Order: sequence, then C-alpha cells, then structure tokens
Amino acid sequence: MAEKLTLTRPDDFHVHFRDGEAMRSIVGATARQFARAIAMPNLKPPVVTVKDAAAYRDRILAALPKKSDFEPLMTLYLTDDTPAAEIGRARAAGFVKAVKYYPAGATTNSASGVTDIRKCDAVFEAMQEAGMPLLLHGEVTDADVDVFDREAVFVDRTLGPLVKRFPGLKVVLEHATTHEAVAFVERAGPHVAATLTPQHLLLNRNALFAGGLNPHYYCLPVIKRETHRRALVKAAISGSPKFFLGTDSAPHSRASKESCCGHAGIYTAHAALELYAEAFEAAGALDKLEAFASHYGADFYGLPRNKGKVTLEKSSWEVPAELEFGAEKVVPMRAGQALAWRLAP
Repeated sequence: MAEKLTLTRPDDFHVHFRDGEAMRSIVGATARQFARAIAMPNLKPPVVTVKDAAAYRDRILAALPKKSDFEPLMTLYLTDDTPAAEIGRARAAGFVKAVKYYPAGATTNSASGVTDIRKCDAVFEAMQEAGMPLLLHGEVTDADVDVFDREAVFVDRTLGPLVKRFPGLKVVLEHATTHEAVAFVERAGPHVAATLTPQHLLLNRNALFAGGLNPHYYCLPVIKRETHRRALVKAAISGSPKFFLGTDSAPHSRASKESCCGHAGIYTAHAALELYAEAFEAAGALDKLEAFASHYGADFYGLPRNKGKVTLEKSSWEVPAELEFGAEKVVPMRAGQALAWRLAP
C-alpha cells in the first residue's frame, strides 16, 4: 500500500472564497494545495462585470499568505441582462476564465440568477465564439420538482437543449451528483465536462441523518442515493478527461448552518486533496488521482499544466472541530474525525 503520493500541483475548478475578513481566514487553505482556482462570483452584490472581477481578484490576492504564488481565476455572474459585449471585454482582460449560470433562487446568493436561460442566447453565442466556458449550477427550481430530482430534470429540460443549440460552447456541469448527469456528460461531445466534489464522492444522503440531522452535510445539489455516489466514483476514476476536480468548497459560519434555515454548503478546502485521496484509495484507483486533479481541468480550460509538485503522506490526523472564519467559526467536513492522508508541508 502506498505511503506517499506525489502529484503535479493541482487546480480547483470550483471554489467559494467569500469576501472580507471571512475570505482572509480561508483563502490560504486553497492556496496551500492548489496552484489556481476558479473563484465563484456569487457575492453580495454579485460579480457581474469585468470591472467587478478585477476588484475581487485584487482582494483575493491581497488576502493570500506572503510569498504565495497562487493564481485566482475569475468568473462573471450571468444575469438576464448580461450584455454579450461583456464577453469580449472578459476575453480581452485575460484573467476572466468563465461565466457562471445560476438558476434564480437555486442556492446561496443566487437571487440575481437567470430566470429563463433562453434570455442569454446572445451571450452564449459570444462565449462560443470566444471559447469561454459556461459553468452551470445544474438544477431546476420548479416547486413541483422533488429536490432530489432537480439535477436530473435540469439535464433533460435545460442542458440537453442548450448543448444542441450551441454545439461549440464549452460547458461544465459543476458539482455533478447523479448517474443521469454522468451519463449525459459521457455521451456528449468534447465541449461538455463536469466537476466532481469530495463530498459527493464520499457521502450518500444517509450522512445527512446519521446520529440526527446534520446541517454541516447540507449542500446544493443535495447529497444523493448510494447508487448515484457510485456512478460519480466510477466517472472520477474512469480516466475520462471529461471529469475533473472542483471542490465547491463553500464555507458558512457555524451559526448560519445551525439555524432554523441553515445555509447550503460544505467547507472542504482545509483537506481537499486528502479527501479526494480517500475516495480514490477506497476505489483502488490512487493512480488515477493525478490526472483527475492536475491534468484534465487545465486541459479543458486551455491552461498550461502546472510544473510544481505536491506530496500526500499516509499519516493519520484529526480534523479540528472548527476553524477561523472571520469573526466567526466554520465547521469543516470531517470535523473531529481522523483522515488517513495528509498534505506534506
């Protein structure tokens, strides 16, 4: 059994840094492991223009530990009113790498999201021309659709028609959670990919209720049945370049999670690579982790693969019960529990 695992330094293609004091508490955890990360734009107010993205990028860089060489990759928040011309400005800027689609009301800070995806066709035309990826929160928000079915319905009603209308548009179905999503991505052309999170690779929906209702395992899309988890693991270890790492690390304060209306999101940046290593090791596929974590995402985005290396060691350690989050605390995934892998200093 492997005691050390050295990988090309990976990238995180989906992370929430938040802002202000909270961001300054957590951004170093991502920078310690990853060379680059796609920063989500769902702030209050959201990052809707290149000017907004430049300002947010400056705040992220200012919050990094000294001598960090980490590079934030910025995104724009798509709205019903996003002008197609903003895509040209984004491409010219260079640091904006994608546009994020949230259905209005789907998840945290998504109130400004898209009400009807057909309203954005002109933007998608411009993105297709520019080669800029569209990142999808793949859920419908219809009240008559069961929360556990929202992704599968989105794949059928929204993603399929979108790919047909814009066959040259690069699309990433973020945090895929179902076997329906995996099957669609596998069948689709080379412009369609998906990110997979550590929580969806490691947990099924029983985790939400083990020992009582656990708000710290509540995220959107919600954790699904074991059959879906197995489909995600199979995709992750398949060697297909269509599936790559995106943590969707989404911190919320303990108080906001343990409330009468707890926020959706799981914080994983404290041990992202260790959690992925656990999932790949359990599947007998540690040899597949490097390509999933370090190669496929960069290739899809048209970025150079990183030159540096990171090493994971087989060394048990206990995850802290809580971590600093600005003036508050955040409860990380596996709080108070042991992890078998540890990132070497």
